[in-house]
Amino acid sequence: MNRIEKINEFLKQQPKDNFLRHALSLEYLKVGEELKARDLFVAILTESPDYIGSYYHLAKCLEKLGDKKEAIIWYEKGMAAAKLAKDDHAYRELQGAYEDLVY
Repeated sequence: MNRIEKINEFLKQQPKDNFLRHALSLEYLKVGEELKARDLFVAILTESPDYIGSYYHLAKCLEKLGDKKEAIIWYEKGMAAAKLAKDDHAYRELQGAYEDLVY
């Protein structure tokens, strides 16, 4: 059983577990399934906007898909969420990626 199958088995028991859904999204990225990863990251952040770690990966995924405008939006949302959570490390990481994209 590969990692995607294993994570999906766990998700059958805990379908809204953000850690598992985030891990599954990352696995999708590894195998080139960017659209599946994007959709799952969006679902996580729509339901749990305080799940800070997914913002960076979603925005990077959008960049890879060529959707710069949408990536910028998600970087901005992530910076706002990180600031609200007082997560300075995540804020700086998001800000750096945002600035690399915008400037």
